[in-house]
Amino acid sequence: MNTRKKILIVDDEQLNLEFFEVMLSKLGFIVEKANDGVEALEKVKRFLPDLILLDNIMPRMSGWEVTKTLKGDPKFQDIPIVMFSALDDVKDKLEGYELGVEDYITKPFNFSEVLARIRVVLRNRELFAQIAVREERLALAEALNGDIKGGLFSLASGLDDLDLALVSSSADALEKSKAVRKQIAELDARIEKTMAEWDELKKNEIGLTELENQNRGSDRQE
Repeated sequence: MNTRKKILIVDDEQLNLEFFEVMLSKLGFIVEKANDGVEALEKVKRFLPDLILLDNIMPRMSGWEVTKTLKGDPKFQDIPIVMFSALDDVKDKLEGYELGVEDYITKPFNFSEVLARIRVVLRNRELFAQIAVREERLALAEALNGDIKGGLFSLASGLDDLDLALVSSSADALEKSKAVRKQIAELDARIEKTMAEWDELKKNEIGLTELENQNRGSDRQE
């Protein structure tokens, strides 16, 4: 299984493209390049990058327009974007974050800083994915418990009818019925305990939305 992360670099300056391709490839990333926003959208469909390094000021289609297109498409909206711009205006940065950009770096940049930002964004994405899986498992477990409880209720109701039918015919069968009923009650108690433990666990969890908001809030403060 290939665990190397794929990065799409989008910039109309060839020197920047070549620089990032060389540096990131040496660090183990799989790199693809695009010279403008239009080409970037085509590359995203074929390459499916784990992260996009996106220049803002470009011909044909700006970085803002690329971001709006990708974030508006359910197929690609979760791909993190780190945007470069020569504009160091607070409004521009806020616009980028509101569009869904994960990070915003002002030119001229330091490669070590860019690399650190890339790794942070990728690490956060992995964390979000893990939490999503955990929440899905919790939901499935709760649904399973609900199904089991419903089945136990139906079984218990059936045993009530069985008791009535067996009262006059077999004391031994009645005892067996009582034993089964006891087992059902014990199982039901264990399920209740499990549900209580799940609820306690969920109280201490940070949901995906809250975690993303916290992460973006800390990014804006940097």
